[in-house]
Amino acid sequence: MVIIKMKAAKLWANRIISGILFISLIILTVLVISTKASGGEPQFFGYQLKMVLSGSMEPEFKTGSIIAVKPGGDMTRFQPGDIITFMHERDLIVTHRIEEVIHSGDHVLYRTKGDSNASPDTNPVLSENVLAEYTGFTIPYIGYVANFAQSKEGGALLLIIPGLFMLFHAAATISQGITELEKGKKEQDHSEKQNDMEDPLKST
Repeated sequence: MVIIKMKAAKLWANRIISGILFISLIILTVLVISTKASGGEPQFFGYQLKMVLSGSMEPEFKTGSIIAVKPGGDMTRFQPGDIITFMHERDLIVTHRIEEVIHSGDHVLYRTKGDSNASPDTNPVLSENVLAEYTGFTIPYIGYVANFAQSKEGGALLLIIPGLFMLFHAAATISQGITELEKGKKEQDHSEKQNDMEDPLKST
């Protein structure tokens, strides 16, 4: 009974490991392909995934995280407390919290601040420079993986490594199965020999 339970536990452990490796391979494949296709951050179902490269918004989200933002819509709709992603400079995208909404003629500006920063950002943000709104969804640390995936070597490795793990795991599972079959065959042969020795009619 104990042996049967141990075999069942090993079987379920193998299934779980195989499932995790398979899901990891799918996720990393989608991550690499979507990153390459978008030329930057991956996109899913209208949401953009942005990599957090600084700790200015801790503890809301940490350095190395990936956050989901929703682009589009009326960029003058935001209120104090909302977190927005905006173009800070020509090549710099920032995600900070709105502290104040400023109306200047026909323009709407936002005074923003990182949660962990001591003071607000130097210049207010024009609503025209707002790219998206933070949805509240974040995955810690996986941003490092996405950043690595943007490189040619990183994209290749992220696809190869899970595949190698699955290959080794499959080889180990097959080897274990063969060992158990051989062990079962030896036990069966040993049992048959014992029966032959105990039964004098079979030995003559």
